[in-house]
Amino acid sequence: MTRPADFDGAGDASATERDESLDPTDWEAFRAEAHRGLDMMVNYLRDVRQRKVWQPAPSAVRAAFKSPLPREGKPLGELLDTFQTSMLPYATGNIHPLFMGWVHGGGTPVGMVAEMLAAGMNSNCGGRDHIAIEVEREITLWLAEAFDFPRESSGLFVTGSSMANMIAALVARTDVLGEDVRTHGLRASAQLVGYASSEAHACIERAFEMAGVGSAYLRRIPVDGKRQLDVKALHAAIAQDRAAGFQPFIVVGSAGTVNTGAIDDLAALADLCAAENIWFHIDGAFGALSALSPELKPLVKGLERADSVALDFHKWLQVPYDAGFFICRHPDLHRQTFMSTAAYLARAPRGLAAADIWPCDLGPDLSRGFRALKTWFTFQAFGAERLGATLAQTCRVARHLESLIRRSSIFELSADVTLNIVCFGVKGDATGRINRAIVMDLHEAGVAAPSTTKLGGRPVIRAAIVNHRTQMRDMDAFVAAAEACAVRILAEQAAPVAP
Repeated sequence: MTRPADFDGAGDASATERDESLDPTDWEAFRAEAHRGLDMMVNYLRDVRQRKVWQPAPSAVRAAFKSPLPREGKPLGELLDTFQTSMLPYATGNIHPLFMGWVHGGGTPVGMVAEMLAAGMNSNCGGRDHIAIEVEREITLWLAEAFDFPRESSGLFVTGSSMANMIAALVARTDVLGEDVRTHGLRASAQLVGYASSEAHACIERAFEMAGVGSAYLRRIPVDGKRQLDVKALHAAIAQDRAAGFQPFIVVGSAGTVNTGAIDDLAALADLCAAENIWFHIDGAFGALSALSPELKPLVKGLERADSVALDFHKWLQVPYDAGFFICRHPDLHRQTFMSTAAYLARAPRGLAAADIWPCDLGPDLSRGFRALKTWFTFQAFGAERLGATLAQTCRVARHLESLIRRSSIFELSADVTLNIVCFGVKGDATGRINRAIVMDLHEAGVAAPSTTKLGGRPVIRAAIVNHRTQMRDMDAFVAAAEACAVRILAEQAAPVAP
């Protein structure tokens, strides 16, 4: 092999070339600082219970992040100092056991190390023939096995379920209109319509908007007493739309709604979609992973019959952000939706440009990080059985919280508990103002971080038990703190106003 003329075997380079490189001039000094950064984060995770769940950044700290563009560099040690004092104390807080707001995973030390390794490799996982692509394909095989999907199913890492649900809308659009829709758009077709429950995530509407269908043509089907999509109402809506000349093209079932964790009757939806020849997609952002737990898997019966599923490994599986995923049982249709013939994406029979299918053939992104590595490490380090047991444990913690609320003289449940989400509020708080005040007070005290949602038209307190660190004793402390807040707020409201 002929070497470039400026390569001298010894690996030496001119002073100018060394100055222009962004590598450290002293690797051992860099190693010491890098180890300090790693130790800092290991301690941060180890000592999580010794800190507040959340605290706002002071105005002086915020002001420091409005500085001009840096013209000269600073030593890594100085940057680590700034990170430690001005960033670490003011994070979201979702690694804390008493963070229960929204549905945020807690991450793991193993995942943190894997993220560092992936950053060092700096793989672009849009395509080409390298090992990171094989790791992503292996995750697809594992997920297909867990979901009882065909082994040849296609899969793709994305930022999160919002993107995965958009991809589902696009693939379903191709299914009903053919590949020509990519060239000619929707103008020549009947108006597409799709269906999801009134409890489905708002990202479904955005998916319809970005797919060109329009959010006005997402039919929000009412739910029953279990907050499941009403299948009879769905059947009637489909018949009505067909009679009006519309083209039904997708039904989105929810495996764990964001409000309460309710799971639609997925088997009934699969039956209906098969009979109506409509794409059946499941938004399983966190609930789809119930399939990993023998205890929880019966709750998602019917998931194995879906045409596609969206989910997030960074939620219940505790993979560090971000690690969303889309899996599709129709790989050819999936490829038809995205594959490009651009010359710069041409494949070669051998070399780095080899391999028939690249991830960029399955989604909109050409530049993609190595999200698969931290997910691979998580599965390999803990095993599917232990991960499934962790999911079941969070549900047991949620049921413990449910029992505490049932016994409380102050609070009452606002919805049935299906998985790991518990919604409750102060008895008699018709406006929900007290519930909102309790949540904000708990946030500002750094004691706990639940969130609020609206059920029955009023704000209620919502606790999503997603973190693997959360234990039953944490729920005891949470309810005690919430009750103390409620007592104080009620006393303040009852106090006479001074003249």
